Amino acid sequence: MQIYNTQFHKKQEFTPIDEGKVRMYVCGPTVYDQIHIGNARTFLSFDMIRRYLMFKGYQVTFAQNLTDVDDKIINRANEQGRTSAEVAEEFSAAFIEQMHRFGILDPDIRPRATREIEAMQEMIQLLIEQGNAYEVPSGDVYFSVRSDGAYGILSGRDLDQLRAGERVEVNDEKRDPFDFALWKAAKPGEPSWPSPWGDGRPGWHTECCAMIHRYLGTPIDIHGGGSDLIFPHHENETAQAMCAWHGALANVWMHTGMLRVEGDKMSKSLGNFFTLKEILDKYPADAVRLLMLQTHYRAPLDFSFERLDGAVGTLERLTTCVKNLRWAAKNAPQDGVLTELDRAFGAAIDATREEFVTAMDDDFNSAGGLAAIFGLVTTANKYLADAGDTISTAPCLRAADMLCELSGVLGVNLAKATDADELPAELVDLAAEHAGYAGTSPSEAAEVLLAARAAARAAKNWGVADAIRNGITALGLVVEDTASGARLRTKE
Repeated sequence: MQIYNTQFHKKQEFTPIDEGKVRMYVCGPTVYDQIHIGNARTFLSFDMIRRYLMFKGYQVTFAQNLTDVDDKIINRANEQGRTSAEVAEEFSAAFIEQMHRFGILDPDIRPRATREIEAMQEMIQLLIEQGNAYEVPSGDVYFSVRSDGAYGILSGRDLDQLRAGERVEVNDEKRDPFDFALWKAAKPGEPSWPSPWGDGRPGWHTECCAMIHRYLGTPIDIHGGGSDLIFPHHENETAQAMCAWHGALANVWMHTGMLRVEGDKMSKSLGNFFTLKEILDKYPADAVRLLMLQTHYRAPLDFSFERLDGAVGTLERLTTCVKNLRWAAKNAPQDGVLTELDRAFGAAIDATREEFVTAMDDDFNSAGGLAAIFGLVTTANKYLADAGDTISTAPCLRAADMLCELSGVLGVNLAKATDADELPAELVDLAAEHAGYAGTSPSEAAEVLLAARAAARAAKNWGVADAIRNGITALGLVVEDTASGARLRTKE
């Protein structure tokens, strides 16, 4: 398996530190508002990566933090006349809710910054004792970037070529403009904790490093986040780890490309800023996932509602194929004897898995993985059309299972996409009216209605056949005639 390592600017063969195990950390959100779809793209990408590693047989330990103390949270709390803790708790819960709606697996470990103060203070004290950090009269503690001879190892930045103030905070108390805060002295009305340097709170760059060391140990196999975090956040993280514990923070650094909306940077001022909640309130989560997975995780993603509408159609094509395969398998006119067409279809199913794995082994190429999946959809649809009354159960079930399995690796849930759509109870009354049905099962009633319609058509009693169809249509269902017989499905 090849993974692109940001630190070395190239793909490398992935070799876990401990055979068969992967320790993985992805930077979580600062919880002051609903996350936007750019954030969601990053979290989706690493969910896909985690799922594929599990598919490959690795035991993955996945950690993701919640930054629940930060300037943004404090400012939002002051704007709303609430405490920082209240704001953080509301949007921590909102984040977790949206991740569940989006089909993102829960992390194995979800530390919160406010509960990890002791671990951060221990790391800061160690850096001070080793000469890598210093306290200033105000009570702030800063990391000395010049004390780390390897600073810039991740981003490739040369401090001497950077202007003071470029993405760093200029402060007269700093020894160097690029030094960054490990501990911020308390200010009136802000949350704070006691420390050897006075009451205060941790700096943003401090928490992830301390959490990784505490919960996963260092180095870890994979550290991930958005490409906007490479500098200074991840650069500062790895500098702290190198100095505190004299070793790398992570062996592989992975970063996702930025999301743009119809070619423009997403911003509230342009009116093209969308939260994940807004999108999931209007579109199926699996369709949003398909849209995002059609672009390689490292590449910029161009989001548009036209593309999202297209992804809805793509999802429909995929689910319909699975339903058709399961229906055909259930109603196959023959089984046991495989035809030449069956054997060719079986070979195509086997080839799909190989194509999927080959694509995903190449730096988690989800676009290539989806191409393999939809190649099987095309093959399956052709098989169903060509086989006619020689359709066999086994290849249909294998193809449906393969589509569900490989889609599931990408987090697209097709397990519900079978011929067992929920049927309305009103079918029982309709079957009683048109076919004298006396039972209570909607699925039995559906079979009775379809049989009655078939008999009416055979007798050229078009009025009865049309009345049955119209009654079915009024219940939000469609009668679909296939090579294996008629069936009911919900309207798309």
